Amino acid sequence: MKRALIIIDFINDIVDPNGKIPSCAQQVTANSTIKHANRAISWARENDIPCIFVKVGFQSNYFDLPRHSPIFGKADTIGALNLNGWGTQFHQDIAIEENDLVICKPRVNPFHNTQLASVLSANNITDIYLCGVSTTWAIQSAVRDAHDRDYQVHIISDACAAATEEEHQDSLTMLSRLATLHKSDELNL
Repeated sequence: MKRALIIIDFINDIVDPNGKIPSCAQQVTANSTIKHANRAISWARENDIPCIFVKVGFQSNYFDLPRHSPIFGKADTIGALNLNGWGTQFHQDIAIEENDLVICKPRVNPFHNTQLASVLSANNITDIYLCGVSTTWAIQSAVRDAHDRDYQVHIISDACAAATEEEHQDSLTMLSRLATLHKSDELNL
């Protein structure tokens, strides 16, 4: 078994109350989600498990923006998810380090048109651990795709958040058929 931790979308536009689309900010704060994610990151580093940070974003001219998308289509009109702006910087409290791998994704799914699959394959990863936002969108998409690529998938449930606690819990219930759920303080496996 070779593991990797994938940390998804802890960026200012989504998790900071001052972000352009702070859909998860309230739940991230209320549930100390970043604290739990940092516990998972510490666990990974202590066990020589690579940390892969993923963020959604678009070029400053938004040429790569899927304008037909209900979730992304108006990002340019509000200046959201600009890869050259504050909004796509990782939140100041997330424990990212200078040498961590950062993958930019142009859609919800972190495998879609990114180098994620190649990086996992090159490192013979068999088990992936996921945390991030939102449980409803990016985590669900990542779990489903990773499952179908034959990875053993693990979700660090308290290191994920959605727009509401109900959405988060409903997502975890669905995903428990495809992944093993863990709390961040249970990662000494």
